Amino acid sequence: MTLQPTLHLDLQGRGAAADARRAARDFLAPPAHRGPVIPPIALDTALLVISELVTNAVRHTSGGCVLVLHLRPDGVDVDVTDTSSAEPQPRRPDHRGEGGWGWHLVNRLGTGVEIRHHGAGEGKTIHVHVPG
Repeated sequence: MTLQPTLHLDLQGRGAAADARRAARDFLAPPAHRGPVIPPIALDTALLVISELVTNAVRHTSGGCVLVLHLRPDGVDVDVTDTSSAEPQPRRPDHRGEGGWGWHLVNRLGTGVEIRHHGAGEGKTIHVHVPG
């Protein structure tokens, strides 16, 4: 049995998305692990998905979130857990820069997008696979 490299990070506050991107970039860099190498386009895609999910978790829920990355032979699994049981709601994108793009991007760039509820009032985990 081969263990796949994993990153677990508790995040909160205004700098959460930047902290998540920094930690993910360091984790996914080839010298940081003995797992599969993520191609540059997949790394950029994963960082965008992570940034959107963490930003939405911090902006639209009370409390912080937890980011877990699992490096797989075929890409990276991204899991963001937050304190809200509410489903993400796609919004109409605002071309003036007022948001609405995040959930659309996550669903377009990732595969296997799944919302896992943890019970009434106990939050959820959003899972996305970013192919490598």
